[in-house]
Order: sequence, then C-alpha cells, then structure tokens
Amino acid sequence: MKIVTWNINGVRARIGNLTHWLTESAPDIVCLQEIKTVDDQFPRAEIEALGYNVETNGQKSFNGVAILSKLPFDEVNRGLPGDDVDDHARFIEGVFSTDKGALRVASLYLPNGNPIDDERKFSYKLSWMARLERWAEERLRLEEALVLAGDYNVIPEPADARFPENWLGDALFQPQTRQAFRRLKNLGFTEAVRAVTDSPDVYTFWDYQAGAWQKNNGIRIDHLLLSPEAANRISSASVEKHVRAWEKPSDHVPVAIELALQPA
Repeated sequence: MKIVTWNINGVRARIGNLTHWLTESAPDIVCLQEIKTVDDQFPRAEIEALGYNVETNGQKSFNGVAILSKLPFDEVNRGLPGDDVDDHARFIEGVFSTDKGALRVASLYLPNGNPIDDERKFSYKLSWMARLERWAEERLRLEEALVLAGDYNVIPEPADARFPENWLGDALFQPQTRQAFRRLKNLGFTEAVRAVTDSPDVYTFWDYQAGAWQKNNGIRIDHLLLSPEAANRISSASVEKHVRAWEKPSDHVPVAIELALQPA
C-alpha cells in the first residue's frame, strides 16, 4: 500500500498537477496540506473520477488538509483535540480496514511559527506540537498501524538543510522546535525517510525565491512518522523530487512510503 504526503500549496491552483500526479504515481492514500479552500469548493469531482474517496478539513484562503483514498473511510475525525478556540484547519484523521487490521492515517499541517520574536506565533507552534504529542500518545495505545503524515514545518537535523546556518533564526530550526519533534518521535515512532537513508541531500521543499530549486537549496520538512505496527511493514520510502520541476509547481514535493498492507 502506497501512502503519500504532499503540501499542494493551493489545490484549485494545482488541480492539473495533482490529477496528473495521481495517475502517474498511483498512491492508495494521499495526505494533502495547504489546500487553501473551503470544503464545498474542493475540486472533488476531478479526484473522485480517478477512483478516490475524498475527505477534507478546509479553510478559506489558507491552511486546510485533506485525505484522498482508494480505500473506503471507516471513520473520519477533523481537528486536533486540546484547544477549543483553535479554528485553524490543520488536522484530519482517517481510519481504514486492511488485511492486518485497522490503519489510521492523519494528515497534518503544523504551524510555521515565524517570526520567532512574535510570541503568539511561535508559542502557538509549540503548543500545537504539544497537543499533537498528547494525541499521538493516546493513539499509540490502540496498537494499530498509525501514520502521521504531513508538513511538520520542522527541520529535524542540520543534515536536513542544504545550508543549515541560514535557518538558525527560523522557527523551523529552533532548538525548542526540534526538541518537540524528538519528543514526538520518542513516543515510539519511526521517521520513514530516515529509516531508509541517512543521505544529507534529501529535501522536500525548495523556496520559489532566489533560484532555490535550481541550486538545490532545499530543506526537509515533510515527514511520515510510523507507529511500531506500521514501521514493521515498511518496504520503501522515497521523495518524488521530479514533481518540483513541473510547470506551476508547489514549493513542496510528495513523500511516499510503501507498507506491506492490503485493503480488507
């Protein structure tokens, strides 16, 4: 089973790229971030025509997440628990039936947190990560195959940036941010890409500015974290880098894993 995360950076603006990629890559489950549209304006007809079920948690003009799946949804939950006044559409969870039991997949879009001297933005990022940690700890008790897929807005290690010194003042690379990511992983998750490669030149995001793509000035901020039950079934993890060279691209690219699971 192929599961992919992709920050699409505006699904309506890139629906052509998305449908082309879905046909080319043939994923079973796709976690999208930054769909930047309300639910009833999501271009579901074009995606459903390719055989996908669609569930969204949208928001006008910014944020927004979705899950596309060839498998039927058994359950859908929207919004990360823990803050009743948080109205950002950054989280959606789907549950599916497989030959090995339940598969739980979350599409998440962590806050950027910049600028770090804006206490509201950076503290919101850290508090959101703390809420995610609490939620994940509860979900792990279910002992299911669990995949936390998304744009984490976290550069975990210096090797995950072409020029780490350029990110020292950025919320994505702050010690508190990286520590929060490590705490989440240390609950028992396996970070899929680093489970298969320790190469220092694996990136998932290239800015639109200053020729970052052409110079390979990238960072790795899109991650898939796997529970032990999912990690035991991983057969591959890859970054579909070529998509960044397409016309009118997102500044992120798809990150894919293959798990030894089949629909029930």
